Amino acid sequence: MADNAARAQATQEFVPIKEVRDGIVLLKDGSLRALLMASSINLALKSQDEQTAIISQFQNFLNSLEFSVQFFIESRELDIRPYIALLEDRYAAELDDLMKIQIREYISFIKDFTERANIMTKNFFIVVPYDPALVTRSGGIVGTIGNVLPTGARTSAALTDEQFEQYRTQLEQRISVVEQGLVRTSVRVVKLGTEEIIELFYKLFNPGELEKPLQVTKIAQA
Repeated sequence: MADNAARAQATQEFVPIKEVRDGIVLLKDGSLRALLMASSINLALKSQDEQTAIISQFQNFLNSLEFSVQFFIESRELDIRPYIALLEDRYAAELDDLMKIQIREYISFIKDFTERANIMTKNFFIVVPYDPALVTRSGGIVGTIGNVLPTGARTSAALTDEQFEQYRTQLEQRISVVEQGLVRTSVRVVKLGTEEIIELFYKLFNPGELEKPLQVTKIAQA
């Protein structure tokens, strides 16, 4: 038991996250992060003119940003267990023998197909940062070089509620900029809430476990 506790404590030291509050990730260095889930676009189904227009709008979006963002793609093997369980419940409740045979054959087909095809699911995320200005011991402001320092080299005091609200306002303004820029490319985004962020990070740090799909507000696929 003691070994497990020590191992968990050692692992947490490598995680830069301090807490998740009101859908905002607070890092140990005092900076904030918002996670947006984005819809996808199948360019192959677009005409040449549409592809050119989308790419051009995306370039304009990137060039208009005055802050950095991170694009993250989560790829996971499709978990068909909930669907199979639904079919098995239908099989158990079915009274017609012919329908039972068809359902059983369909279940076998789905299992065999997914095993051979190795179907993957992809989720697309955008990380929007806000790094409050850090004050040095001499009273000066740490410039851009301070922003690239590793977490361990930067320290910060706990945020007060007033500071948190102030920083969150700045972060939400950046979220609005990202959302408005991407909507021109037909990409829609939705901000993850606290529970959704925790679930996402749990999956990232426990890749061997198959959990239920991330439950977020659905966004239209272009």
